Parts: sequence; structure tokens; C-alpha cells
Amino acid sequence: MKYKHIKGNEIKGDLDIFVSHNEDEDNGVITKWNEVLIHGNPEGLKSLAKLLLEIAELNQDEVEDKYLPSGAREHYHLTPNIELSKSSNSVIIGRLDAKETGDFYDRFIPKDKN
Repeated sequence: MKYKHIKGNEIKGDLDIFVSHNEDEDNGVITKWNEVLIHGNPEGLKSLAKLLLEIAELNQDEVEDKYLPSGAREHYHLTPNIELSKSSNSVIIGRLDAKETGDFYDRFIPKDKN
């Protein structure tokens, strides 16, 4: 796969990504949670899917160090009013595994195994 080191305008169509802050009260107990909502028209969702596949299929170890140093992770910034709607939050989509080491970042906590 060819590496795209100049990034921008990856999303075609319409895509809206935002965080919804929620709160519910039950018998005096308040529960709060956040949700990330991703909505788009068919073209916007397909271009997001294409971008996700490009990131997933990239062999990071083959990317020149001047573009992606050892220990770095491939990622894309999606910016409101450029790739995303004006009503979106800024979004970074990227790999969890680092180039050459395969290490995950420190804040990652894996899900429970079933």
C-alpha cells in the first residue's frame, strides 16, 4: 500500500461526529455518561470506512522514518468544517500499535475476555 504522508480532505460527503453528554436520575442517583455519535450520508460513511481500512491495512514498519518514526502510530486528524461538519468535534483516528515495537499507549485498558 502506498503511504500518504500529506494528509487532509480524506472525507467526501457529509459526516458529523460529536460527543453527547448524558445524564439520568433514578431515585436520587444521578448517572452520567458520554457517547460518541457518528452520523453521515452514504458518501461520508463510505469515505470514513475507506480511511479506517487504509489505516488498518498500512504496514507501519515499511513507512520511511521521516514520515513515521519508530514508536509512532499512524493517525489522521479530522477537522470541523474541513473533513467534518461545522457542528462536529475534532477527531483523531489512529492505530493503537506503534511502529516497529507494536506497543500500545499507556492509557489503554483492554476489554475483558469472554
